[in-house]
Amino acid sequence: MSRRLSRRDLLKGVAATAALASGCSRHRSGNIELRFWAVGREGEVAAELLTDFQQQHPQIELDIQKLPWTAAHEKLLTAYAGDTLPDVCQLGNTWVPEFAALRALHSLDELQQHSSTAIREDYFQGFFDSKSVSGALYGIPWYVDTRLLYYRRDLLAQAGFDAPPTTWDEWRRMLAAIKERVGEKRYSVLLPVNEFEPLLVLALQQPEEVLRDNGRYGNFRSADFRRAFSFYIEMFDREWAPRMSNTQISNVWDEFGNGFFSFYISGPWNIAEFLKRLPANLKDAWMTAPMPGPSGPGASSAGGASLVIFETSRHKEAAWMLIEYLSRPDIQQRFYELTGDMPPRRSSWKMPALEQSPYARAFHAQLDRVRSPPKVPEWERIAQEMRLAAERAIQRQMSIDEALAALDAKTDAILEKRRWILERVSHE
Repeated sequence: MSRRLSRRDLLKGVAATAALASGCSRHRSGNIELRFWAVGREGEVAAELLTDFQQQHPQIELDIQKLPWTAAHEKLLTAYAGDTLPDVCQLGNTWVPEFAALRALHSLDELQQHSSTAIREDYFQGFFDSKSVSGALYGIPWYVDTRLLYYRRDLLAQAGFDAPPTTWDEWRRMLAAIKERVGEKRYSVLLPVNEFEPLLVLALQQPEEVLRDNGRYGNFRSADFRRAFSFYIEMFDREWAPRMSNTQISNVWDEFGNGFFSFYISGPWNIAEFLKRLPANLKDAWMTAPMPGPSGPGASSAGGASLVIFETSRHKEAAWMLIEYLSRPDIQQRFYELTGDMPPRRSSWKMPALEQSPYARAFHAQLDRVRSPPKVPEWERIAQEMRLAAERAIQRQMSIDEALAALDAKTDAILEKRRWILERVSHE
């Protein structure tokens, strides 16, 4: 019995409901009905973005479904179980390996290689590479996301520094100087203990992978990860960062404006939020900067979302036409205007809104220095275990060595099924 059939048996109740709701793939007119699922804000603007596509291709009728992020993953697994997946879908980058492992995604290598639109060399390479699993390309970047520093340039200047850090040692000196200046009830940096992303960014700046042996085992006791983990914990031990989650403060924008912290690691969506929420007198008091690394400008995470074609689609040619349309620089520029999502192509950045934004420049520089998180379906579970291990060390419930040993053990248990599958495949 195949894995697909086994999953269908497990979810047959919900799958039957999904199948009834899915409808047919062609209308009575004979036109192709192409189903496109998009998530979150992107789903809200998809219809507006695709108006011209529908006019240019009247033979293709688009059925656009918007999914909330909170329900999207479950909805996709249910559709997979019931053979009711759409033709084209927006997938978060960490979901691509999962659906590739299920053999649910159509390889895009040949389509991309013959495309005059989705030109590989025009993309920020780290994001394009993140869509490859076991040597096959399964997604085309739709928008990109990475993390870097937001900082209070005025408070940094008051502490004696005229530029943001480029190395960990420079950052240490700045964090120490700011803390000495602001006192006991304020801090140098906010690293919410309920978020794993800041620690992941530090780990991705190390040469070694966080999972070893082709993603079979945890590699958290390696010297590289221990170095990143120790630096992260040091920021709490020295009281440069508060032992707080982001739910324990009023909100990050107000507290950033109040000087509760001077550095914050976040993504591009917060440019618009800080511009909107900070008072006018602080307009020139903050800026963005690429992540500092152990010995120079550092890497960050390759996030964002991809456009994929599911293997079950009966309209792969039309599906690829849709992906090519959404990959055009002019459409990506329009997409940015509607959503604020940063485009994955260099040519798409040639627009005044991005070229003239002082806050976007750091992101443009960072996009050339990104690494993908581990490409295993279990990564999101492992990332949460990484966060929990860090929180135990932050709260001094475990030593660093104890936390990392426990994290490796938990990760190895999570990856047990993966090892079993890979072992079977290697003997076939």
